Amino acid sequence: ASIIHYPLQHNQSDDDKRKKLSIQDIVDLQETSFTVRIQPPGTESFELQVTGQMLVVELHQVLMDHEITCHRTCFSLQLGGVTLDSLNELHSVPGIRDGAVIKVVEESYSVRDARLHLRHVRDLLRSLDPTDAYNGVNGSSLSYLTFYTTGNNGNSVGKRRASERESVDCSPPEYVLPGSKERPLCPLQPVREDWKPLQCLRVLTLSSWNPPPGNRKMHGDLIYLNVLTMEDRELNITSSTRGFFLNQSTAFNFNPKPAVPKTLCHSLVELLSQVSPAFRKNFTALQKKRVQQHPYERIAAPFQVFTWTAPHEDHTLDCVRAEETHASYMGQDEHTSRDWNEELQGCRELPGSSLQERLHRERSIFKTNSDFVAAATRGATAVIDGNIMPINPGESPHLQMFMWNNLFFSQGFDVSEHYRPLGGNTAAHAAAICDLRGAQAYASVDIEGLHTIGTVVVDYRGVRVIAQTIIPGILEKNQEESIVYGSNDNGKTVFTHPRFLELLDKTSKQLRIQRHQVLDHNNRPVELCSGIETIGILGNDGRPYILDLLRTFPPDLNFQFSETEERREEVPKECQSFGYPCLHCHSLASLRPELIEAFIQHRYELFMKMVSHELSQLTEQDEATEWSEKPICDSDTGERPAASMCEGKESGLSSCWLTILSYLIFVEISKRNAILKACRAVGSVSDSCFDIRFNPDVCSPGARFPAECLEEVQRQRCLLWEAAAFLLSHQIPLMDCLDHTAVPMDGGSLTSALHQRGVNVRYLGTILRELGRVEERRRLGHIQRICVSEIILRSAKHIFRTYLQDVEPAAFSAAVSHFLNCLLTSSSCFPDSFSDELLSRRRSRRRRSHGSRVTLLSDSVWARLTSGELWGRIRAEARDYYHYTFDRCFESIDEVIEKHNLQRISLLREIAIKTGIQLREYVFESRHRPAFGEEDIVNMFPVVRHLKPTSSDATQLVQQAQLAVQQGLLKECYDLISQALTLFSSVCGVLHEDVCMCLRLLGRLNHSYALSHQEKAVMSSERLHGIDHPQTIQDYTFLTLYCFAGGHHLTSLQLLYRARYLTLLVGGDDHPQVALLDSMLGLVLHGLMEYELSLKFLQNALTLTSKYHGVTSLKHANSHHLLATVYESKGEFRSALHHEKEAYSIYKSQVGENHNSTTESSEYLKSLTQQAVILQKAINQIYSNTPGACIPPPKVCTVWMLCEHTQICSACISGCDLKTEELENQLLSSVE
Repeated sequence: ASIIHYPLQHNQSDDDKRKKLSIQDIVDLQETSFTVRIQPPGTESFELQVTGQMLVVELHQVLMDHEITCHRTCFSLQLGGVTLDSLNELHSVPGIRDGAVIKVVEESYSVRDARLHLRHVRDLLRSLDPTDAYNGVNGSSLSYLTFYTTGNNGNSVGKRRASERESVDCSPPEYVLPGSKERPLCPLQPVREDWKPLQCLRVLTLSSWNPPPGNRKMHGDLIYLNVLTMEDRELNITSSTRGFFLNQSTAFNFNPKPAVPKTLCHSLVELLSQVSPAFRKNFTALQKKRVQQHPYERIAAPFQVFTWTAPHEDHTLDCVRAEETHASYMGQDEHTSRDWNEELQGCRELPGSSLQERLHRERSIFKTNSDFVAAATRGATAVIDGNIMPINPGESPHLQMFMWNNLFFSQGFDVSEHYRPLGGNTAAHAAAICDLRGAQAYASVDIEGLHTIGTVVVDYRGVRVIAQTIIPGILEKNQEESIVYGSNDNGKTVFTHPRFLELLDKTSKQLRIQRHQVLDHNNRPVELCSGIETIGILGNDGRPYILDLLRTFPPDLNFQFSETEERREEVPKECQSFGYPCLHCHSLASLRPELIEAFIQHRYELFMKMVSHELSQLTEQDEATEWSEKPICDSDTGERPAASMCEGKESGLSSCWLTILSYLIFVEISKRNAILKACRAVGSVSDSCFDIRFNPDVCSPGARFPAECLEEVQRQRCLLWEAAAFLLSHQIPLMDCLDHTAVPMDGGSLTSALHQRGVNVRYLGTILRELGRVEERRRLGHIQRICVSEIILRSAKHIFRTYLQDVEPAAFSAAVSHFLNCLLTSSSCFPDSFSDELLSRRRSRRRRSHGSRVTLLSDSVWARLTSGELWGRIRAEARDYYHYTFDRCFESIDEVIEKHNLQRISLLREIAIKTGIQLREYVFESRHRPAFGEEDIVNMFPVVRHLKPTSSDATQLVQQAQLAVQQGLLKECYDLISQALTLFSSVCGVLHEDVCMCLRLLGRLNHSYALSHQEKAVMSSERLHGIDHPQTIQDYTFLTLYCFAGGHHLTSLQLLYRARYLTLLVGGDDHPQVALLDSMLGLVLHGLMEYELSLKFLQNALTLTSKYHGVTSLKHANSHHLLATVYESKGEFRSALHHEKEAYSIYKSQVGENHNSTTESSEYLKSLTQQAVILQKAINQIYSNTPGACIPPPKVCTVWMLCEHTQICSACISGCDLKTEELENQLLSSVE
């Protein structure tokens, strides 16, 4: 998109200088690491490597995680007797240098410090416990890579010996073998030996004697604790300003004086280690295990990740958890209340002229946004759980609003019928996401002085909650009185403001928004540079804020809220051929930014072609005119007469200059006319240069335009129709799926692939209809299955949302399990009337006879839902929202599952992820009873959407790396990605999607460090996306390649088994990704001389390759060749010759006889024939008892066979990190 506009040359040179300076600064960043010596109190000092950019507070956190100092929290750091400022960077500390000694100095505790210390000790005691990851708290998430890559010695794949022996059984579990239909969930979260609990204490809880009385506060008492040690010794501990000591209190007698012998320790761990030998032994062993974990397993994720399955675990005593829950309900965040709006806006106002300033600014924005998202998520769940009082308790529950922790919470319902003209509650629900996308767009543009409020959208238990920061002063007066720009009543009153116009005009070029006029409430034209619903408010802090950004992107005219018959003639033929326009449930359907950029790029290419054509025609006319002109000379001699020359010297020169000037003017006018003609043809808002923008108010129901603007509005409407037609004719990604550029595995990856092309999910019905018209539809069977599943599950999600809103809190488990029964089975299923814990069979008759005040579950509205009724509602929702009609012959969900070969466990996984359901480890069992019960529902989690800030400089470096790859400059690309990795890590931390992407790319560019980089990438994918995410599967696949190339054959095999199991769970066994994995498994097993197992996988790969790539494809030829090599090793040369002949035939027909693949196949055929002859001779000699006769040794697989095959099949590996998929594909082809 950068080539669409024409920036000035001096601006470009300034940008180039800034980029060069940035790169030099990045090199300086990478070279500023040094070693300091840490001196804790009472312990030997130790060395620690740090960087100059590290903050002192970050060094504080590192020491709290270090094995020696992990039990300390309340301390300061001193250098040369001077206490270091926690917000300073180390390089700015006077006297800091390599080898400097930094002392850890114990400080006095406050109540807050004591509580933080207690929480830290609790985290240390549970550092190996996955409970927090199952519960989705404290940034914990699951990772199982080391389960497969770490042996008994605890070394990772990068440290294990390359000579590991193949004596271990290579047989896979039954559920991994080709043909198995078993899909157990237990292997998804395997039992890890290193997660077995090392119990250090039986009980650690707050004492009932809290808080200390006034006289004890005067002695420094802060908190009282109760501890039960492993020796069953009860301890009462006082936390004071000086540390921790045992007191003489008991359960019923308060005596806060120190116990004898008097022992005061600054750390609770030190005190417990002195009084409990079992604690000292187990805590030491626990910390050794903890520090042996990979750092990527221990670091908290910036945004919480939830898992859809979890085992049932015993609930344990946890005073920290109880205290934090109570504090959360009281609106506290780690014992302090934060002004989120001021923090977010203050971070955005930080300077950013130099690289260091931009890194500090973006790091602050990222960290504050992460904390804000966590706080907003806690608040939203507390709102739905009923733990926060509304600020308008007199309203109905759907209209209530809340305030908590300086955040404002509203629900996704139509308040005061504000969204009635747009679609009511459905529009209100969609508006939250549209507003969030708009906020992301304006945050990406990042115009100085323009402010947006922090926004998080949380879907929880059927209700959408919007959490927003509070504009200073907005609660002191009506919102209508605060608005100085835009309209808050659907165009009835419209305002404009010069300050907002100036700021929004700076964003219009990048956001493709046209500055336009609308009529206000006095029928006077006012100028806007945004959608009419976008409102501007001047806060009491003097900052200009924009809100309600739901019309940031232009409307999608294919989906309209109301029928407009009078305008049917303006609909393009492409749209009419697809059945558009069609009615939609709301009027907020908009085009995605990816589509807008693709459409503008397409129009720019058309613009350049038209201008070039016009100018070429002008050149041809000039040449014809030049040759037809008669020269001014004597016709006989060819010379001009001397008298004529003398007489007309002055007039001739003047005439000549006039002719030249006229010609130049003519050429310039012709060029301008050519540009003008091209601009009007492509829809440019300018007549002198290419500049396409959209009027976001063309379809706004409340917008009225001045009479003189109606013609321009009509042109804008035509431009929108052309964009809608472009989406249908150019962006439906069927060809990408046919050539396997995009290979989605589940609904999430399909959605990402569609979004990358600018296609909204509401076009799923159109995609399915187009799939039915494709000649090679068999090759797209996996796409059809995913589309059908996605329509069913998204329709079910819409129904589930309203279904849950009528469920009483005590019946959530029963209601969710009943809905899943109705969705995934067609048998008659009714909730158990006695599943309510408050009812019993023994007393049920008495309750019926005397009247019960406890309502039976079967009497509820949700309990009367049946499978047939739900299927009917899903069909209606699919028809109305996705415009896809299921055949009438499908009378139940079972028939659809059987027809399209859908997998119930995959459907269960998808609906659980979409709705936030957490299930126990589950196996579908008998059809004669309900598939799900109450106990199968473990929890419900929020589904959170939020802004995703990142490093702008690092993103720019990645874009430069793309250009370097296109030019074949892999060394420059490697340097650029390394620099981007440094910046991403500095801004976002090491556990981030962009860091993961850089690690993945570096592994492909530099094979020397490929194993280490890819190992980190896999753990990052597991922690950030989920253990069964398609991106995680892809990363496992590449790690397998690097492991095998490094000699870790058994590790490679186990990783492939894991990747195949995850693929089967996510997408089933009928998928192109399974063909790739089976080919790799066959090769690895071949290298381990497991020939029978190898044949099973390779034969399955051959079947799938013929289906999805065609029997004449090169990948199919490669599968034949792989089978030939295995049969050769087994000595079955007849089968080997058969498969290699098939491969040779395909190579010959596809690439010709002179191609290397054809030649190599021909040579291999000769080799097989010779080996077959030699083998037959040897057998004949053995039968004839010839002395010295023996069978020749079989051929052994080499590492390069796997590498070569994986490079050939690399296009099959789908890139789920769609932001950089193009770069990854370019890298793969370049490396090959």
